[in-house]
Amino acid sequence: MDTTDDGILPRTLTIYDVARHAGVSIASVSRVLNGRNSPRPETRERVLAAVQELGFVPDGAARALSNRLKEVVGVVFRRPADVTNDAFSEEAESLLFADVINRGIEAGARNRGYDLLMSTVDVLDHSPHARISSIGGKSDGLILHDQVLSPVGIARVAQRTPVVTLAGTPTPSSVNIRSDNASGMRELTKHLLIDHGYPTVAYLAGHVDSPDNVARAEAFEVVVAEVGIEAWTGEIWRGNYMASGGAKVINDVLAHGSPLPRAIVCANDQTAIGVMYTLAQHGIRVPQDVAVTGFDDIPVARHLHPQLTTIRQPIQKLGATAFDVLYALISGERRPAAEVVLPTSLVIRGSCGCQVATSPPWEAGP
Repeated sequence: MDTTDDGILPRTLTIYDVARHAGVSIASVSRVLNGRNSPRPETRERVLAAVQELGFVPDGAARALSNRLKEVVGVVFRRPADVTNDAFSEEAESLLFADVINRGIEAGARNRGYDLLMSTVDVLDHSPHARISSIGGKSDGLILHDQVLSPVGIARVAQRTPVVTLAGTPTPSSVNIRSDNASGMRELTKHLLIDHGYPTVAYLAGHVDSPDNVARAEAFEVVVAEVGIEAWTGEIWRGNYMASGGAKVINDVLAHGSPLPRAIVCANDQTAIGVMYTLAQHGIRVPQDVAVTGFDDIPVARHLHPQLTTIRQPIQKLGATAFDVLYALISGERRPAAEVVLPTSLVIRGSCGCQVATSPPWEAGP
């Protein structure tokens, strides 16, 4: 540790020193450092300048104690079932969509000086309430991914811990963050059925209890009905949001001797990866024989061959928004709306049958 010239250890700086140096009250310094009800911009600038000039480092533990906060947020998402398909046996190690969301949550937490407590629940666990309650007891708030708890379970946990859900169902006691699934799916389905004129189309679904999947399936079916053709849906077209699930559906359809539709709309990009891989294994060309689309625009979508036509949702922003909303609940600064909906957009590439002038996948930009 550094010492002064006379060998005496320097005194630890406090917010009193910052207040004196900035010429403001201790309360103003506290509000700026805690990010709560910040005073006028000029006061905030004076406090931050004093912090920098003095080299003052707020004691996170002391700040958390004074606020009765742990400065920790729990994040819970589903752990997928074991994968038996050899091609995707390590898929659970790379939960592409969840990983990008969690990076957004982490970025939001870092900006506020918070840490994350990450945990998973088994996708087959029908009673994860005790585990999630335990995580909530160690956190100032919880961010729950798609359907890890029922609305009733969320209400029970939210009695003690602020809760934000991702792609869930809004409740009176929690806030839900999602993308505009219906608009995105309508735009994508119209592109396939009207712009391309494909005569048959299937929807390869995700989890049956996923609100995102339900919204996408309903929008798909509305457009198909408007065009006047039959939608290929049902249990044989039920996936699990994983590439292995998409692969299994295609293998099962072909094993039953059933024909394939001219286009397959997948509930998410990860499913589409499995579909495209398995079609290639059977010598079925994309998009010449079967067009394939996804939903999410995960980073790998542009590196497939052909590149994947999909609906882009702001995945990392979903996570960052979830943390910001949860922080508002924790701090009591404001009561957010019951649901925050982020926009989506259609990204046209080659897998739908469009001749898109793009660079090779390995040269494509972000």
